Amino acid sequence: MTADAGFGTDRLVLRSWSLADGPAFFDLYRRWEVARWLGAAPQALLSLDEAEARITRWAERNLESEVEGRWAVQRREDRRVLGTVLLVPLPDGAGEFEVGWHFHPDAWGHGYATEAARGALRWGFDRGLDEVHAVVRPDNAPSLAVCDRLAMTPLGRTSRYYDTELELFRTREAPRAPADPTVPR
Repeated sequence: MTADAGFGTDRLVLRSWSLADGPAFFDLYRRWEVARWLGAAPQALLSLDEAEARITRWAERNLESEVEGRWAVQRREDRRVLGTVLLVPLPDGAGEFEVGWHFHPDAWGHGYATEAARGALRWGFDRGLDEVHAVVRPDNAPSLAVCDRLAMTPLGRTSRYYDTELELFRTREAPRAPADPTVPR
């Protein structure tokens, strides 16, 4: 099964981005408050054409891999696209994979990043990954908190990836959502 097949969590559907999602993708990645945390030289998207070109590249990569994926995160309740979760090889790495998340500001603070990242980690571990990393800019407190909620081990700062100083995290187990104490066992 390739990464374009997608998967789900309790509240979310994670699936390949499609060209029909172009306006939502552009609305997400045109925002500086999102783009400022991404890549070595952060840059917001400037056009819908740019968004559609990136969607096409991502969808092609999802078809090529059984593990690597860049998925649209859609809320089950109303089918609204909230952001992206990804599981991709780290650049300049030695085969390490990273989990990452990019969400629209309207979706911040609801636990969607943590839930989607847990799903992506399960996806990767179910397909044979032994460990997964996360890299976060040191001043990105919300993403640092997601790493903490995922019980990822902090490994300190590194400049190995993305040509910038980042906090590096690792997990070797697929995190599971905490048990609901109100549900009888």
